[in-house]
Amino acid sequence: MSEPRALRRFFKRRTTVASIALIAFMTLVSIAGPVLLPASFRELTSNQFSPPSCTHPFGTDLNGRDLFYRVIEGARISLLVGFAGALVSFIIGTAYGLVSGYAGGKIDALMMRCVEVLYSIPRLIIIIVLISAFDHQVKQLFSRLQWDALIGYSRITILILCLGLMEWLTMARIVRGQVLSLKSRQFVAAARSLGQGHFKIITLHLLPNLAGVVIVYLTLTIPAVILDESFLSFLGLGIQSPQASWGSLLSDGAQVINPIRSNWWLLVFPATAMCSTLLALNFVGDALRDALDPHGVK
Repeated sequence: MSEPRALRRFFKRRTTVASIALIAFMTLVSIAGPVLLPASFRELTSNQFSPPSCTHPFGTDLNGRDLFYRVIEGARISLLVGFAGALVSFIIGTAYGLVSGYAGGKIDALMMRCVEVLYSIPRLIIIIVLISAFDHQVKQLFSRLQWDALIGYSRITILILCLGLMEWLTMARIVRGQVLSLKSRQFVAAARSLGQGHFKIITLHLLPNLAGVVIVYLTLTIPAVILDESFLSFLGLGIQSPQASWGSLLSDGAQVINPIRSNWWLLVFPATAMCSTLLALNFVGDALRDALDPHGVK
């Protein structure tokens, strides 16, 4: 399918354009918002559990902190973990799947058996163990490297690496299946007859033909990583206060909800921000899949 036609099909749906706008807006706000907002939004106040008002658009939390600022700060960490973790998954999964599918035979069988073994391991339990085991070591490493600004982000670093290392398995299987189909095509046989090496065939012929499938699955991996991070933070095993992610904000809100007094804004605003962003990412992934599908509806 030609590139202009694919672009037309991609932007044909209004939901796709709205989703891209929402993701771009959420990304810009998460980057610039904490810097541009007045200092009063970052200060602790004595107004605990204040409902939404002109002073505090999203209300305040247990410690009197402005929830609007906390949701923006949570968006920064959740999106960072989502995009960075998906990038780690993309690099490892694509490389692994390319090598496995192109090598074939016993090497392919052995590599796929390793993937199946890793699939059988409960990934969230492994992530919890790794966070508990390596948090202190990562802080010491940052201290020795004199990266003092990153010491407080040790858990975020571990989350990005762990989630990326756990999410690459499906990517590897998808890429491997595509490579098995592509390597028998005539253009690969022609490249071999011209004396091109394995590395050139993989990088110049196979990888470009995989770009569409890989990009589509990458957009669907981002919300999966964000959900995993939010789940861990909701359980208190991910991002720790005073840092915030959408999952930790939902956890804080769930702890203070009771039948006597419903501080609804502590759940509604973080949940709305997270759900709308995840829904937008899934819409974009579906639109990319349909646009790049040569057998799709014209």
